[in-house]
Amino acid sequence: MSSQIMGARHGNGGHGRLHNYLSGLAVALGCVLFLGGFAWGAVEYQPYTVPTDSMQPTINPGDRVLAQRIGGSAVHRGDVVVFDDPTWGNIPMVKRVVGVGGDKVACCDRQGRLTINGIPVEELYLHSSGPASPVGFTVTVPQGQLFMMGDNRPVSDDSRAHLTNGDHGAVPRSDVHGRVDAIAWPLSRGKAIQRPASFVALPGGISRPGPLVPLLWAAATGAILIIGGAAYGPLAQGRSSRGNRHRVPVTVRP
Repeated sequence: MSSQIMGARHGNGGHGRLHNYLSGLAVALGCVLFLGGFAWGAVEYQPYTVPTDSMQPTINPGDRVLAQRIGGSAVHRGDVVVFDDPTWGNIPMVKRVVGVGGDKVACCDRQGRLTINGIPVEELYLHSSGPASPVGFTVTVPQGQLFMMGDNRPVSDDSRAHLTNGDHGAVPRSDVHGRVDAIAWPLSRGKAIQRPASFVALPGGISRPGPLVPLLWAAATGAILIIGGAAYGPLAQGRSSRGNRHRVPVTVRP
């Protein structure tokens, strides 16, 4: 009996071990990507809840946002940032940066637009189609400072409300804790916060996207590998067992 039957059994065992190895490898790699993605996200991002309607329609009251941890030196015009400043109440606030140090920010031109250094800015993210500000103003932003405005201009308490203070309503770059990259909750409103093209033509341009998309891809790929790897081993072994049951017995004569 033989050697042929024993060889077949040994071959089936080899296939089983290969299936188990591939399954384990996929699960292990998936765990690295999945857990690594979350760990990377915890290092890069801080969640915040926005309590007011000053950033509508971009961000609604109660939205949970993800802000990339950055220093103030990395902030560009058009960024939606999280900051706190004693003059503003020393609590985390979310506003959009419309001017940086040295900029002359004015509102409004004949078309009701905000101007930066005399260049009109088309702010398509605003809550209403009216003027960029209900109240006109002109201010030169001090060096090292940022001029902040909410997207819901009629109700936003922003730099315009502090024009008479020493910094003309501007906020030091060092007060910035993060740049908002996405709305995470509610899921129905989950989306990335895009950099507005309106500021591209100005010196310094706009900021680059944060690492949120590759981070999500890493976590999603990891989850797929974990689920697929865990299912692959049993399925492959099941197919191998069914194949063995349907084999035609071989009689080996001496």
